[in-house]
This record gives sequence, structure tokens and C-alpha cells, in this order.
Amino acid sequence: MTTRAKLTVFSALATTLASLCMMPLLTTRSWFTHAVLVIAVIAAVGAGLRRSPLYRWTVPVGQLLVLLLLLLLGFAGAGGVLPGPSTMRVLDQVLAAGLDDIQQYAIPAPPTAGLRLILVSAVGLIAVAVDTVAVTYRRSALAGLPLLALYSVGNGLAGEHGSWVWFAVAAAGYLLLLFAEGQDRVSRWGRVFYGGARGSVESGRVNPGGRQVGVLALAVALLLPAVLPHWSSGLLDSGSGGSKGKGVGGSLSTSLDPLVSLEAAVTKPTDAELLRYTMDSPLADQIYLRTGSLDQFDGTNWKLGSTTVNDLPATLPTPEGLRNAQLPRIEGDFEVSDRLEGSWLPMPYPAASVRVPDPGDWKLDPLTRTVLPTNDKAIRGLRYHVSALDLRPTASELRLAGTAPQDVREHYTAVPGDLPPVVTEKAKAVTAGAQNDFDRATALVNWFTGPDFTYDTSVNGGTGSNAISVFLRDRRGFCVHFASTMAAMARTLKIPARVAVGFTPGDNKGGNVYSVTGRMYHAWPELYFAGYGWLRFEPTPSRGVAARYTEASSVPSTAPTQQATAAPQTAPAAPVPTSGSDCTPKQRQLGECDTKGKTAAKAAEESWLLSGQVLGTLAGVLVLLALLLAPMLWRAAVRRRRLGGGGRRGPGGSGPAELTDAQVLAAWDELVDSAWDLGIPPDESRTPRSAARRITEKAQLDADSAAATGRLALATERVLYAPPGRPSTEPLASDVRTVRRGLRASAGRAGRTRALLLPPSSAQLWWRISDAARAARTAVGTRVGRAVETVRAPVRRVFTRRKRSTPGS
Repeated sequence: MTTRAKLTVFSALATTLASLCMMPLLTTRSWFTHAVLVIAVIAAVGAGLRRSPLYRWTVPVGQLLVLLLLLLLGFAGAGGVLPGPSTMRVLDQVLAAGLDDIQQYAIPAPPTAGLRLILVSAVGLIAVAVDTVAVTYRRSALAGLPLLALYSVGNGLAGEHGSWVWFAVAAAGYLLLLFAEGQDRVSRWGRVFYGGARGSVESGRVNPGGRQVGVLALAVALLLPAVLPHWSSGLLDSGSGGSKGKGVGGSLSTSLDPLVSLEAAVTKPTDAELLRYTMDSPLADQIYLRTGSLDQFDGTNWKLGSTTVNDLPATLPTPEGLRNAQLPRIEGDFEVSDRLEGSWLPMPYPAASVRVPDPGDWKLDPLTRTVLPTNDKAIRGLRYHVSALDLRPTASELRLAGTAPQDVREHYTAVPGDLPPVVTEKAKAVTAGAQNDFDRATALVNWFTGPDFTYDTSVNGGTGSNAISVFLRDRRGFCVHFASTMAAMARTLKIPARVAVGFTPGDNKGGNVYSVTGRMYHAWPELYFAGYGWLRFEPTPSRGVAARYTEASSVPSTAPTQQATAAPQTAPAAPVPTSGSDCTPKQRQLGECDTKGKTAAKAAEESWLLSGQVLGTLAGVLVLLALLLAPMLWRAAVRRRRLGGGGRRGPGGSGPAELTDAQVLAAWDELVDSAWDLGIPPDESRTPRSAARRITEKAQLDADSAAATGRLALATERVLYAPPGRPSTEPLASDVRTVRRGLRASAGRAGRTRALLLPPSSAQLWWRISDAARAARTAVGTRVGRAVETVRAPVRRVFTRRKRSTPGS
């Protein structure tokens, strides 16, 4: 491998290693595979363009054009392959969606097309910059700037998910690039002699001391932060910067909207266990784990409206609106896995007390009873105990609940002024005839869980006014849509409402042990009833568990006829499995019995491999590039083979090299083919001397090139016509290179480019392939004929024998 090729490989490797720091930004790794392929193609294109007689500045321009083509293939394939207005519009739309996703999703974000486009294009641009600086202009030291920018941005965005490992691998890639450039510089000086105690001689190698200095610098960079005072920020700082002072630290100040993060988890579910718990209640399989409530609706988002938090007390204050706090207790012990990060504390509602190892890591929002972490690592691996009140109101009791206090009604029934009128109109139409807030709430639940609505995670997310109106029109969505829409409709009916987030009940692992996975993320509305506080309702079909007070409720005769709220698994949206189905009760509860194909599709999307369509497209592009580059690569291989032999040395290994007849003829063939590539086709009717004179005249070679051509012709004629004698000792390989330089100088830029990319002498490759195919067909035909004759001969003999034995024959 040449030193320029090594620089190309190591620049691509350095970019790949530096881009590893961006892997924690998304929940899957398919984008990284895509990025590595883009880096490889950009490096190959740069290597090819640098071998052409083009200006150096054209190399990065060509790489940028190829990068644009790859992005169009990968992210705008529906609009076509060649760049055009339609494909560019599609790519612009995907990019705009990605910029919106940056504002919405927390880290790690779901692998939306827009986010993958941003990451792949960023890595591709860095690959072009590194390749241009380090290889095209041979300034590897300056290539550290784009690599540093890539690492800084990636590690800064990763936050808690970052690691010193990313710095180590990125720095290692940069050092390898510097070592490769050192070898390149030394090789251009020729043979280098190093003095030493033994007088050792080394050629083309970088002084090992340089490697030692580089490795030592990397080790110091990694170990020095461990012994220095802690700084709040810096390239090696992967923390969130949260503190344990008053208020909430990194988690509340840096985390994004919980509903947005919930949307990402619901639409990309996983089977990874997030937490495990034990609970002593006989109704543990119906108890939701609530992480918090969002009480403020501004028309765009549901969010936590409280701005003040308190230290976490050992005993929580009495739940808002609960008249009787002397209720039985439910005790639960919880253990969180390392897969759950940046989350609010999951607890049954209403919790009466919480015991955590370090109360200073947590704060309490007294308004919504949400326990928030002061840093993103507080939840990881946490073990805690919760004591919750066992609140079991009946439907009859809730129908008789009094009016909510004025401050509660003002705060929790406020709706934005731009709320579409259809929300209020539909709420009133659905609850027409209901005599109390509880019957209105159950009417909304029955309407959402009825046959008119479909659970579908493929629709666009969102909880704002526009998203609610679209949801009411299309009647398709997932838990976030159902919860936010029912809460907004309840507020228009003057029922205090808010949106809760958390998890549905975990899978029973035996006894009273339950496991919560990524498939159990959920959102639901909470409605306020005087004397009982906040109660959950389940409007999402085929998800969760209906509250017992809604299951047992019967609407009075004065209200419109309504079916009692059934468990979600009996809703038409979730077909009941047949008797031969292996669907478990929990799967029926989650509505997964009829979604195996959809689950497989989700798993395919989360694979780290690229999709089949993208891989097929890339494979087609690579095959096309291979076909286009085949003439150039074949011609280069033939030239190396013809000119690579150095001949035999004289007696004792000294004196000029003796060339064989085959080597002399190979050198002459290379001269003829080089002239053919540069516009002078061969004339087989001429002798070597006449052909040399023709080449010299047509190409107008200079004196050195003409003399080299004459020497080649004379050596060839000696081999062809003279009697065997002394072998030739002329340096014919260097003569061929001298003639090629003269031919290239007279051919012009266009001729040199054609000779490189599409050499006319490569027609011999097609001739050889055709001859080989013809010979193969002849050989196969001969063997088939022999096989047929071998089979037919015995049959013919038997037939002849029978014919002779037949009377009268």
C-alpha cells in the first residue's frame, strides 16, 4: 500500500473513531452503519480523483457532490435518484423535520429520518474536511480541528451518556493519522539512516520515539483529569452539570417535555426491563406506576406548571382533595435497572411516604406530588420503598362527589383561547344527558374505547390544539393523544383535569414480583373529584387496565344509553385471539395479540443494520462504480505486472540486472498500450522500429522520450529477430516510464483523463473475457456431448441388438 493510500485509510479511520462519540444520541445504531458506509465511499472517491490529472481543489468538490448523492439515495429515495427539484424538496423536508426533532426529543432520541440525516450528513462533511486537509493537501495536523469539532459537539450533546472512552478512541485515530503522515514524509526523502550504538540502518520508518510521545500524551490527557480539581465543564466532562442545591438540578432544568420523551418510548417500544418491584396488594396487577402529572396546557404542550420544589420529606403531605387520609396502606419495594435514566420517580398514586438512600438526590413538587431527581444519574440502579394509600371509591360515591374548590377549578379547567371549537362541541355531544361529572367522564371513556377509535403508533405525535383536532378528525393515535384529548375535553366541561405519565402495571413474575419493560410506558388523564382527589381514567383502547370504579359504574336512566366500560382487551380495536393462540393475558391487555407483524417491523427498524432498500441501493451503486472503474484498475494492474520485474542479477549478485525475453516483450507491450491509451492506436503491420518512429512523430516526443522509445524498439527486435545471445541489461522499465511521461505531456488534460478512467487498451480485457467465455462454452459443449454419447451408446447398442434379434429384420 502506498503512503498516500495509507493516509486515505487512516483519515477515514480517524473520522469513524471520532464519530463514535455520537452513538449515544439515538436509541439505535443504524445511522452509524450508514455513516461508516458514507465515510468509506467518500474516501474511495477522493483516492480515485487524486489519481486523475485534475486540480486538487476539484477533489473535495467531487466528494461533496457524491455525499449529496448518497444523502439523496438514503433519505430522499422516493423522489428519485438523480438530483432534481423533487428530490431536493424531499431532502429539505426531512432536514426540516430533523431540526424540529432536535427541539423536541431528549437524549437518546428516537431514530427519526430527520435526526439520522443530520448525523450522517455531519459525519460526511467532517470526512470530506479531514480527507481534504490530511490527504489532498497533506496537512494532517490541521485535520485535528474538524475531528475535535465532531468530538466536542457529540460529547457535549451526549451529556450523561458520554464517556472518556470516546475521547480515547478519537485521539487514537488522530495519532494514527499523524503517524501515517510521518511515514509519508519520510518516504518522500528516500532511504533514511539512523545512527545508534549498533549502527542500525532502517528505511522508511518513523522514529519510534514519536510513537512513544504520542501514546504518552494520550495517556496524560486521560489520566490528568482524575488528579486535578473538578471543573464544571470541559471536553472531558460528560455530566449534566446538575447540583444538589435548592430547587431541581440538571434533570428539571435540562430535560425536555416528558410527553415528548414518552412519545419516543411508546412508538419505539423495547422489551428491556426498566424496573422490578414487589407489592403486597391483591390488586397489584391493576395499579399504575405514576411518575408525575402535567397540569398546565398552553395550547401547544402539556407541562409541569410548578416552578418551586421542596426537599423530599419522609412523609408526603396529604393528597390534594382527599377527605379521609386514614386509609389502608399498600407497601412496595422497587429496584430500578441501569436502562432507566433521567426519569421522575415511579410510584403508586397516592403515595404517602417514600424512602430513598439519599433524599438529597430528590425534590418534591407539592402541587402534583411529583418526585424529581436533582441529577440524571439519581434514578439509575435505585432501590426505594413506597407506602401508598389504598383508595377504592365506588361509582355511586363519585356520582355524589361535591363541587371542586374554586382555586382547583380555576387552575385545572383553564384552556387556551385558540382551542378548536370542535373540542368543546364534541365533548358536549358525547356527554349530553349525563347528570354529573363522573357520568360525563365515563361517557368520554366509553366513547374513546368504542369502535370509532383505533390505537395506532404510526401517526404523528403531538399534544397541542392542532394535534387534538387532527386526532378527533382521524380518530387514530396512541396513549398520548387519548390522554391529552380527554383531559382537554374534560376541562371544557369544567371538570378539573390533568395528564399523568408513567407505566402500566408490570408483568407478574410469580408471587407478588412484577417487571416493567419499555413497552409499558403510558399516559392517562387524571380527573379531580372532591373528597377523593385525583383519580385516573383509561380512555386508550387496547392499552392499560380500566379503573374498577368505571367498570362497576352504571349510568342512570336519565342519561343516554351507554354500555358499561369494559376492560380494554374486549374493545373491537383489539381482536380476541382464537383458542389456539399463544397470546398471554398480559399481551391481550396490551393489545399485542394481532400485531406480531408490526412488532417484527419495529424490531427491524431498531436493528443496527441498514434497511434492505438502502443496502440494495448502495450495493447497486457500488456495482456500478466497480464496472466504471474496472478498466482503470485492470490497466493499472497490468502495468504493475509488466514493469514490476527487476530481472536477474549477474554472477555474485552484482552488476546490472539481466532481463528475460518475456520481460523485454512485456515492456514493449506496455509502451504500445500506453500510446494507445493516449491517442495513438497500435499498427501490427509495423516492425518495432517503425512503430517507435510512428509514436515519436505523432506524439512529438522530446529527445529523452524519443531515445527511450528507440532503446525499447531495439531491445524488442533483438528478442524477435536476433539469434539467442547475451540477455538485455537496459533499464527498460524506467524507459517505459520516461516515454509515458512524454506521451502524457503531449496528450493534454482531456486525453490524460480519458487514458486514466477509460483507457482504450482495456478493450483487451473484453477480448480476453470473450475468448474465455468462448473457450468455456466450447469445453462445456464438448463435455456435454461426451456425456450424452456416453449415455446414448449403451442404449444404441441395446436397440441394435434387439433389432437384429427380431425375425424378419
